[in-house]
Amino acid sequence: MTKQTKATEFLTASGVPFSVHDYEYAPGGGLIGMQAAQSIGADPGCVLKTLVVEVDRKTPACLVVPADHKVNFKKVAALFGGRNARMMSPEKSAELTGFRSGGTSPFGQEHQLPVILSADAMACPHVYVNAGDRGLVVRIAPADAQKVVAARVADISAAPAPAEPIKN
Repeated sequence: MTKQTKATEFLTASGVPFSVHDYEYAPGGGLIGMQAAQSIGADPGCVLKTLVVEVDRKTPACLVVPADHKVNFKKVAALFGGRNARMMSPEKSAELTGFRSGGTSPFGQEHQLPVILSADAMACPHVYVNAGDRGLVVRIAPADAQKVVAARVADISAAPAPAEPIKN
């Protein structure tokens, strides 16, 4: 039996196809999205991390970006007509979304926040997004993920530059 969460119940009610996959959640082991990608054998560019931010300390938003990308907070703020964006505290995020840190999903939130989906994710045939619990993701078409939460697609992230080779 597949584990049910508020996110999977939301997706089921939305009628979009998805599948659920679990992975070993190790909070002290580094970047969770990268752990998930390695565990499920997926391209880190198609495994998306869910981040909750606030623009100008007043406007909350949910960002969904590839696990191997960095968020451009200035671009995020500009989307909301703001000056800056920053990560929201885990406690405040949990209060708004109903999900604890490490298990935040854009799907089935307690109070649905505006969702910004990284434009880079749209190039993937399918993406893996947190399913509402630690160690659990859903595999879904990016267009379906966008549609069910009326996400805005925007250029808000970039892959880190490759390391420079060491010169002798």
